[in-house]
Amino acid sequence: MGKQTAGTHVGDITNKHRGVALFVVSLAFVMDLLDVTIVNIALPSIQTSLGASFATMQWLVAGYILTFAVLLITGGRMGDVFGYKKLFLGGIAGFTLASLLCGLATTPEMLVVARLIQGGMAALMVPQVMSLMQVMYKHEERTKVMGLFGMLGGLAATLGPIVGGLLINANIFGLDWRPIFLINLPIGIAALIAGIKYLPEGKSPHPLKLDVIGTGILVVALSLLIFPLIQGRELDWPTWILWMLAASVPTLAIFAWYERYKDRKDKSALVEPSLFRTHSYVSGLMVNFVLQAAMLGFFLTFTIVLQAGLGFSVINAALVGIPTAIGIGMSIALVGQKLVPLLGRYVISLGAVVAAIGFAITAWVINANGLDVPGWLFIPGLFLSGLGMGSIMGSIFSVMLQDVDTRHAGSASGVMSAMQQVSGALGVALVGLIFFGNLTTGASQAFDKITPQLDKELSALQLPTEARLAIMTGARDCFVDQSAQKEHDHLPASCQQMSANPTDGGEIAGKVVTAAKEANAANFASAYNAATVFSLGALALTFLLSFTLPRRFKATAGHA
Repeated sequence: MGKQTAGTHVGDITNKHRGVALFVVSLAFVMDLLDVTIVNIALPSIQTSLGASFATMQWLVAGYILTFAVLLITGGRMGDVFGYKKLFLGGIAGFTLASLLCGLATTPEMLVVARLIQGGMAALMVPQVMSLMQVMYKHEERTKVMGLFGMLGGLAATLGPIVGGLLINANIFGLDWRPIFLINLPIGIAALIAGIKYLPEGKSPHPLKLDVIGTGILVVALSLLIFPLIQGRELDWPTWILWMLAASVPTLAIFAWYERYKDRKDKSALVEPSLFRTHSYVSGLMVNFVLQAAMLGFFLTFTIVLQAGLGFSVINAALVGIPTAIGIGMSIALVGQKLVPLLGRYVISLGAVVAAIGFAITAWVINANGLDVPGWLFIPGLFLSGLGMGSIMGSIFSVMLQDVDTRHAGSASGVMSAMQQVSGALGVALVGLIFFGNLTTGASQAFDKITPQLDKELSALQLPTEARLAIMTGARDCFVDQSAQKEHDHLPASCQQMSANPTDGGEIAGKVVTAAKEANAANFASAYNAATVFSLGALALTFLLSFTLPRRFKATAGHA
């Protein structure tokens, strides 16, 4: 086969070749999406297994999407220059190897580094998917193909937590959470072998130059911003962390200046500056940025609360999230056909309100029921959350791209996708800062809430006042110290002391353990409330920003 350019049809590719090639790139597309959603459900298991800190849990989510975001546009450019097939195969090989490293990780640090590599490899792989579709399919054929990828995206978002829950619950060969990464090995190897044989060659006839300096500046700027937000709390906010945070602002300003300079010099800026002179694009970008921060923060904290706070099994926690995915899928399907022509930009305003109601109901269910909450009680709140978020997701891309010059459509889509990932990483960092910080500071209050009931139960066992006070004080100290513990594979001295001096090994110990579980649930519920306030604030800002969008727009097929 001769080398082809994007936008042309490869005449000598048989239908069989196209079918296999489409299957190969679909595998890679789904594999990437699964690895974004599948990790959340495994975080408590990873924390227990590796003694991971709260910051590590954030890095496992934010690190992946951050490296993916920063290198996404560059990955697309590299495909234009060096060839889509070469970059795709290199990306999938690197992604598979990084998945193996994740599965073999023996320390939290090793796992985080492997996740960063995974994100970078995904950034090389994913942009080539759409480029290869342009090579393999005529213009009039691409609508169905884009629809297929839209369906796969929704399916991956739904199945990710469920697949992760099933794999962890099965505990294959006693590997616990590791199969969620190792499952990528057979998929990646099969895709690599088939890709070598069936994928067509192709590259851009007039590729833009790589903006290596711009990419480097952006990596530094976002690292200066995200690193302090994730690590600052665990490091007790030393001065150098605050200086890093402050330095992110001028570094981002330098990036903006350099992109304008690069555009004037050779029209190969990583981010096309003229895009930011299009009002609808900028407004839509802001709406999407804020929404993604709210969404990623919500999914991270809710999954952790279910397992670590309320004691849900990993599979039950995965199944609880299904109403959200159903709500998102239903609203995306309805938005373009029904709501956008009728309501215009108010679809996004209404979506923010509905999602906020769903978030609030979910928080109320957790606070009202504690450890006794049945999973079905979450259905209304999570379904409404999905409906609201899907209404925005199903229309915002159309708003953003409607006034963009067609010459810059590719750049606009790339920037849009990258910004979406950056906002997700920022949302995880900010919500994690609030959520995990409140777990530490609120532990004493949470235990104080259950103290009267514990005292009553110990009194019923006819323990003298002095003994009851000693037991409750020891249990409280252990609970508070353990909540503040940064290295979760170490037992605080107060807990060691309780273990060395057991009450009676029977009924009294049982009462104390039950009380600690109730205090833990109350502590997680309180921390979740604080995180929910952040998410509700983000949705309120989304609501306000929606009024800066054009009143009317057309829903474009494939954007959802």
